[in-house]
Amino acid sequence: MRLFLSVLLVTLALCCYEANASACPAFVADLSGFLWKTPGLFKLSLAKYGAPPEAVQAVLDVKSCTDNISIPGKTILTEILVKITKECGN
Repeated sequence: MRLFLSVLLVTLALCCYEANASACPAFVADLSGFLWKTPGLFKLSLAKYGAPPEAVQAVLDVKSCTDNISIPGKTILTEILVKITKECGN
């Protein structure tokens, strides 16, 4: 079993070394929307994933906590998201 795992990891390393790790633009838009959109608009943007209502409600519950972050705090978090996205895209 150990040999199989080692061979698998080496094969993946050799075959997938050119993989692109850039973030999907829709994912980045959803992350920034998590900070900036109203709960109603964010719920509409989540509808494209077809998640169960319980999961959507759980995300909206967490969003209600992040809605209390100040605008300067949200701006800083958005700038960090942009930096991370640029770093991962290179």
